[in-house]
Amino acid sequence: MALRLSVRNDFPILKRRIHGKPFAYLDSAATSQRPRQVIDVMSEFQERHNANTHRGIYVISEEATALYEGARQKVAGFIHAHADEIVFTRNATEAINLVAYAWGRANVKPGDNIIVTEMEHHSNLVPWQLLCKEKKAELRVVPVSMDGAVDMRKFRTLLTNRTKLVAVSGMSNVFGTMPDLAAVARLTHRKGALVLVDAAQLAAHAPVDAKMLGVDFLALSAHKMLGPMGIGALWAQREILEAMPPFMAGGDMIREVSLQAATWNDLPWKFEAGTPNAVGAVGFGAAVDYLTKLGMGAVRRHELELTAYALKKLKRMKGITIYGPKNARLKGGVIAFNVEGVHPHDLATLLDREGVAIRSGHHCAQPLMQKFGVMATARMSFSVYTTKKDIDQVIAAITTAKKVMG
Repeated sequence: MALRLSVRNDFPILKRRIHGKPFAYLDSAATSQRPRQVIDVMSEFQERHNANTHRGIYVISEEATALYEGARQKVAGFIHAHADEIVFTRNATEAINLVAYAWGRANVKPGDNIIVTEMEHHSNLVPWQLLCKEKKAELRVVPVSMDGAVDMRKFRTLLTNRTKLVAVSGMSNVFGTMPDLAAVARLTHRKGALVLVDAAQLAAHAPVDAKMLGVDFLALSAHKMLGPMGIGALWAQREILEAMPPFMAGGDMIREVSLQAATWNDLPWKFEAGTPNAVGAVGFGAAVDYLTKLGMGAVRRHELELTAYALKKLKRMKGITIYGPKNARLKGGVIAFNVEGVHPHDLATLLDREGVAIRSGHHCAQPLMQKFGVMATARMSFSVYTTKKDIDQVIAAITTAKKVMG
């Protein structure tokens, strides 16, 4: 394996037994588990440094501020960006909505268009639907092929001089498809439009260099990256953030306030109204430290090996339909599949009895399910703590489920 097997020992929850069986957690695309290093850092913050950031001149407030801003530095370094370009949000969903409201409502006009793909998570689809409806703009959709690839030829035809934004997933949460983001950015910028990448999945599974990709916005979510829930980040080019109006108003995002007017704080605090999730940010920073120590190149190699192994096992089984790319090198550590004669929800229930956690449903991608003519799929997804033993356990559990369902 590309990562040492002892990595699994860093994750306390994986020591549990479920229904008396070893725990095989294969739902990391929904939320990843947290290593002890993240849990401990968050506990220490709450035990020793819990105070409001930026507002106090006493010791623990200054400590909390330093830890909070230190976490921002870590997240910035993780994607090769500057700290003042990182805005903390609740999650990737809020980061995307921030762009839709603060940038979109200032820049999109009637007759303009925004481009998305068929494989987008609802979080990178519905905000643009709402914006286009409000602004009388057009939402254009790039199809994906039956093997889960984005149709780049069609994408070129949809791009026009009225395109304002291309919003695309860096890695599909259903198929694991990883589009050529640099190519998307080059083509888009030729038309004078901007590119937003939903990197909620991508950042947890492969190296990400915001500047090298040449995109304009990146949305991140800590809980996909071994960090806590309730904290995420938006990265954007500094000049874009400078030009955007605030997303929300309140404390900490202001410089001066009178009864009739207000002026805004510097970046990135201009977009961080109210008391921040400081403990979450500190946990996010610790998760970034953990991933950085492992090395994202090693993380990617680990998941390539696991994905290839799982695909090989599934292809040998009768009655299995695999959706999306069948080549591990074309995807991240996510496999959507169905078992003939077994509803995905029934499959997930039966697998739970064998100590295996997978996801079933539409995965917040209902248009994609409709394209493939299914209401739902089963999905297994991997992370740094996943092993071949986990995959053997899920394959054995699928075999048992097929027998149970006759």
